[in-house]
Amino acid sequence: MDYEAIKDLIKTASEQELTYLNVESEGMHIIMKKGSQEIDTRVEDNVATSKISDTNEIIKEDKPIIEKKLVIEDKNIKVVKSPIVGTFYTSGDPKAGAFTKIGSKVKKGDVLCIIEAMKLMNEIDAEFDGEVIEILVENEQMVEYGQGLFKIKCN
Repeated sequence: MDYEAIKDLIKTASEQELTYLNVESEGMHIIMKKGSQEIDTRVEDNVATSKISDTNEIIKEDKPIIEKKLVIEDKNIKVVKSPIVGTFYTSGDPKAGAFTKIGSKVKKGDVLCIIEAMKLMNEIDAEFDGEVIEILVENEQMVEYGQGLFKIKCN
């Protein structure tokens, strides 16, 4: 969700006279409250090797309050990002199974997916050894340059 979309959300909430709005989209969690209510930003961290990145932003005044969800990062989890703009495919053939699934063990160089760009099929390979813990996009979804595709927990 970009800045303009957030501005439009604030405008719509104000026009509809909403006093509370809770939205989660694209890994971002936005809570808007009108007035001087306080926001609870506690995060429970049950993972010993995790750290909490400092992404908490609150806009105050007499406007709606915006809060970004605190993100818990594990040093062993890496994201494979799209090197190009195109259409994401989990396999080379619609009748075939996916190259990888959640829980699959992958090695550096293994094909994870295909991204079609300008009628060319580009294989996207694993950049490191590990286990796929999350697939961040759906089959046949458009992806942008630098967009996360897979989360892999490295060995």
